[in-house]
Amino acid sequence: MSKSTKPAPRIPVVRRLWKPAIAAGAGSTAAAVWMDEILLFGEQILALIFLPIMAGVIYLLDVFIFKSRMPQREDLKNTPKNETRK
Repeated sequence: MSKSTKPAPRIPVVRRLWKPAIAAGAGSTAAAVWMDEILLFGEQILALIFLPIMAGVIYLLDVFIFKSRMPQREDLKNTPKNETRK
C-alpha cells in the first residue's frame, strides 16, 4: 500500500474555479450585467464627447442665422432725420 503525500485534488479545484462556477450557475446573468454596465459606460463617455461638439454646432448656427438681423452702418445712415422714435 502506497500512501500518497498529495492532498486531495478536489479542494484546490474548488478554490480555483469558484468564481466561474458561480457565474455559470447564475445562468450567465453576471456576464450580461457586466456587458450592460460596459455599454452604459461607453454611452456616457460618448455623450460627454459629443456634448461640446453639438454645442459648437448650435452656436455657429445661431451666429449665422442672427447675423443677418443685426443692423449695419448703411442701415443706420439712411434713416430719415425727422422720423420720431416710439
